[in-house]
Amino acid sequence: MSNGDITLTAGDAEVTVLPGNGGRVGGLRVGGVELLRQGERFGCFPMVPWCGRIRDGRFRDGAAVHQMPLNAPPNAIHGTARDAAWHTARTSTDEAVMTYDLVEPWPYSGRVTQQIALTGDSLTLTMSVETYESSFPAQIGWHPWFNRSLGGGEDVGIDFAPAWQEERGDDHLPTGRRVDPRPGPWDDCFGMPGGVDVTLTWPGRLELKVTSREEWVVVYDEQREAVCVEPQTGPPNGLNTHPRLVTPLEPLEASTTWTWTRL
Repeated sequence: MSNGDITLTAGDAEVTVLPGNGGRVGGLRVGGVELLRQGERFGCFPMVPWCGRIRDGRFRDGAAVHQMPLNAPPNAIHGTARDAAWHTARTSTDEAVMTYDLVEPWPYSGRVTQQIALTGDSLTLTMSVETYESSFPAQIGWHPWFNRSLGGGEDVGIDFAPAWQEERGDDHLPTGRRVDPRPGPWDDCFGMPGGVDVTLTWPGRLELKVTSREEWVVVYDEQREAVCVEPQTGPPNGLNTHPRLVTPLEPLEASTTWTWTRL
C-alpha cells in the first residue's frame, strides 16, 4: 500500500495518520475539536530507535561507539523514524498499522511496527522494534503536542504524581541523580514505577489521561502553544545509561493509551 494519509473514525472521534511524515498522528479531533497542535513537525510523532537527547550524539554498544547526526547540536534527538516515510501495512475504519525499516545513519538493521487503534473514547499507540540480525540497544516513545487551549476557555492543567524527577543538567540531559519532583515549567523526565499516568484537563471541556506500562515520562510545557506528555521506555540519553536490548528472540515493545471524557 502507499504511504498516503489515513483517516480513522470511531464514534465522534477522528484521527489523521501521516505515514509519509514520520509515521505520526497528524490530528485527533473529538466532537470536531482538534486536540493536537497542527503543523508538519507537530501532531504526535514516534521516537525510535531512541527518545530525547543522546549526549554528543554518541552511544556505546559493547566496544563499539556509534555517532548519530547532531540534529539538536551538540546532541542527537528523538530518533530517526520521525524524519522518514513509513509503509502502510494495513488499515481499516479504526486501525492503521505501519512499518519502518531502520537504515543509515542507524548502524543496525531492524524493523519498527506501529499500530494506531481508535475507539470512541480512546487512542492506543503500540510500537515494536525487532531484528533478525545482531542485537542492539534501542528505545521507544511518543511525542504528542497537545494544544494548550481548545479555542476559548481555560488552558490545560497537568496532573500527575511521579515518584522522582531525573535531575537535569545545564545541558538538558539527566545527571543520573534522582530528585524530588519540582514545580514546572518542565522539560524534564520523571519516573512513575507503577506506569505512566498523567491527566490533562481542559476545564469545562475535556479530560484526557495518558497511560502506559512504561515507567518514564518526559513532560514539556515551556512552549506557549502546546504541552507534551511523552511516555518512553527509558530516560533521555538512555541508550548510554539504561540500554534496552533488541535481540532476535526478544523485540522491544511498548504502548500508550489516551482516554478522554467530556466535562
